[in-house]
Amino acid sequence: MNSQKVVLVSGGMRGLGLATVEQLLMSGYRVATFSRTPSGAITELTNKFGDQLWASSGDLSDPAGLDNIVRSVEHEFGPIWGLVNNAGVAVEGVLPSTAPQRIEDIVSINLTGTLLLTRLVLRRMILRRQGSIVNISSIIGIRGYAGLAAYSATKAALDGMSRALAREMGPRRIRVNSVAPGYLETDMTHTLNSTQLTQIIRRTPLGRLGRVRDVVPVILFLLSPKAEFITGQTLVVDGGLTC
Repeated sequence: MNSQKVVLVSGGMRGLGLATVEQLLMSGYRVATFSRTPSGAITELTNKFGDQLWASSGDLSDPAGLDNIVRSVEHEFGPIWGLVNNAGVAVEGVLPSTAPQRIEDIVSINLTGTLLLTRLVLRRMILRRQGSIVNISSIIGIRGYAGLAAYSATKAALDGMSRALAREMGPRRIRVNSVAPGYLETDMTHTLNSTQLTQIIRRTPLGRLGRVRDVVPVILFLLSPKAEFITGQTLVVDGGLTC
């Protein structure tokens, strides 16, 4: 039963992460999530779902904090069965003019923090010989986009991480996959101007930006037993933009 399974979602307070948390709850999972800043939406979900939801503040760039989060979830909420690595930041700017500290921040959150969180969760999954991990990457890590070199590098790395961990963890009955969304109607595309958005839509065979509801079912599918023979894959959800 899903009600016996705990899924940890990083960055679940808004956007795609929030939609994933809500749908997991509606599907009967118990969900734990954390983010650097809280949101009113997560409070509403807490009021609605009660003890089915565990929410806390947390930062992927804080290794000690991540360890405390994982320990707290397992102690207060139960064994972590699924992990959705959703949290990430995107800072636009051509690489030669991007400050070294900003590059370090992007890598620290999008890649190093995700690796450390995954390590902590995997150490527990291995003992139970079961689990499913979904990494949220991006088509920008597949095709690239001018002004997002550091972000693109971290997202491409997540796909590589999924493939490597699928080989490492497969014998332990732990599956690892990626979902690579296209351009979604979320906060991350609000920084694009109308000309950029028009170009993206024109190049997309299905003729529109993606919506979180296009991506969330794919995440839930990869977590579920319906995908029990799928691991090491990157499923692209982009309206055909990369085809």
